[in-house]
Amino acid sequence: MTKNISILVVDDDTSHRTMLATLLSRWDYTIFEANDGEPAIEMVKEQCFDLILMDIRMLKISGLEAMEVIKQINPTIPIVIMTAYASIDTAVGAIKNGAYDYLTKPIDFDKLRLTMERATKRLALEEASRKVHLSRKDQFNRRNIIARSAVMTELLDTVAQVATSDATVLISGESGTGKKLIARATHDNSSRAQGPFVTINCRSVPQGLLEAQLFGHKKGAFTGTGRHKESKFIEAHGGSIFMEEVSELPPALQARLLHILQERETTRVDSGEVVPIDVRVITATNKNLAALVREGKFREDLYYRLSIVNLYLPSLYERREDIPSIAEHYLKRQATKNQKEITGFTQEAMEMMMGYRWPGNVRELITAVKQGVDLCEGRYIGRDALHILEKRRVDPFKTAGGFSGGRAPLEKKECEADLFALSVAPSNISAPPGQLAVSRKILHKKLRKYGITP
Repeated sequence: MTKNISILVVDDDTSHRTMLATLLSRWDYTIFEANDGEPAIEMVKEQCFDLILMDIRMLKISGLEAMEVIKQINPTIPIVIMTAYASIDTAVGAIKNGAYDYLTKPIDFDKLRLTMERATKRLALEEASRKVHLSRKDQFNRRNIIARSAVMTELLDTVAQVATSDATVLISGESGTGKKLIARATHDNSSRAQGPFVTINCRSVPQGLLEAQLFGHKKGAFTGTGRHKESKFIEAHGGSIFMEEVSELPPALQARLLHILQERETTRVDSGEVVPIDVRVITATNKNLAALVREGKFREDLYYRLSIVNLYLPSLYERREDIPSIAEHYLKRQATKNQKEITGFTQEAMEMMMGYRWPGNVRELITAVKQGVDLCEGRYIGRDALHILEKRRVDPFKTAGGFSGGRAPLEKKECEADLFALSVAPSNISAPPGQLAVSRKILHKKLRKYGITP
């Protein structure tokens, strides 16, 4: 089957290039060679290759420079970078810029073979997916992600691009921001979409049971375990595994996870058999993993493996433009569930929601809307139905400790003008009254107060 798969080997070290070409030929791949980035670029212009295996350091044009040009010519070619261990940071950067994977020198032949097999298998799956889906971007499945703000639109565009690769993804952000939704969207828009999506929360499982849950356990290992339980990684074979709060992994389990990521294999608990696995790893944390690495609380080598692609999910306060859409969506859902005829929110209620800090983020907003529906006795949810927010309300004009993440305090004028500007949906003060989150009279009054001409 591999005879029809063409691989371009690019390396200015003649002996190393010849060795790789010979080895890959024995594995029945069709091999082409280039001794530098420049001839490699010319060959890509003239011929279509299924995969490129390229060294980073070359005399005339480096692998990174050549990759940048090649991706412009044909962005679909998987490129596997070869690098010395000392340049591993550079290799990680290459993956962020579009490389499929990297191998460290001296090349481990077993890892080389597994990487080639995974890459070519993924090629076949992506080709089949392209035949079914004419345009992946046009059909990007957002699932339950409600987002109209610029920062979230940009994030989802990134997710759409990242989903098509097999790179590990680290999603960071405050609790309640929707990290699991982003992880699921990454899986659902990938060529692994038909495979399993396995999840485990490293914080909610007691540490004594976490190893058994994650890596499997034998029958009778714990009270009530009547059968063998395989590793989550075996369970996720052919799909994705999502590890929430990965920062909570104890050191011993960090080492085991690193081994799986490096070797792409795990052990069956019943037989002790070592089995290769094909799993995409997506992790999430509400902590700063880089800071934990500096403090010696998280393995640096594991951090680099997990953060090939780093996605930051902003807090709800950073994406306040999304509050009306999210609130209205869950209002309709809860009203239907409760068989209530509720049309929307009063202006005062919306002003309250737009001015609230939302320390619990989207999760807290959903809870507040559900409680508002439960307490609402008319057609509109008013300020009284959201009294729980009034008790927790944060004054956005206070200068000490009012914002998470150490944000600098804003001037009262700037903050108030900003809040009211964000309350316009869409951002056009001449919009019909029904599309404004506050009354036109109040909005014009605030604008005039600060010398802003509508």
